[in-house]
Amino acid sequence: MNPLVKRACLMAGGILMILTFCILALLIQHRSSQNASAAYTAFIYQDGSLLQSIPLNQITETCRFTVNAAHGGYNIIEVSPGGIAIAEADCPDQICVRQGQITDSLLPITCLPHRLVIELRPSTPAASASAPDAVAY
Repeated sequence: MNPLVKRACLMAGGILMILTFCILALLIQHRSSQNASAAYTAFIYQDGSLLQSIPLNQITETCRFTVNAAHGGYNIIEVSPGGIAIAEADCPDQICVRQGQITDSLLPITCLPHRLVIELRPSTPAASASAPDAVAY
C-alpha cells in the first residue's frame, strides 16, 4: 500500500473517531443537564390569550380535557406526570397530534388551524436562570 494512501486512511479514521467521541460527549452532557426532577409548568394559549397553566409536578395521574376553537374545532389535551400532549384534534394536518408528548421547554406544541400553543417553562426561577437566553453586548 502506498504510504500516502495509508496516511490518508489513518487520518480519516482518526477524524471519524474524534467526531464520534464529540457527538457522544454532547449527547451525554445534554442528558445529564436535563434534570429529571426539573419542574415545568405548561401554559396553554389560544388566540394569544392564556387559557390555563398547569404545574406538571403536581399531576399524579393522566387526565384529558378538551379545548374548543372559536370556529368549532377542538383539541383534546392529555396531561400526564411530567409531560403534556395533544391526543386528538380535528384539524386537517394533525401535526400537533403527531408531535407527541413534550417534557421539556425546547419546542412548544402548536396547532395553527385552531390557534393553540402549549409551551413548557421551568417552574423555578433558578432553573430558568441556569442558561442564558440572549447575549448582551
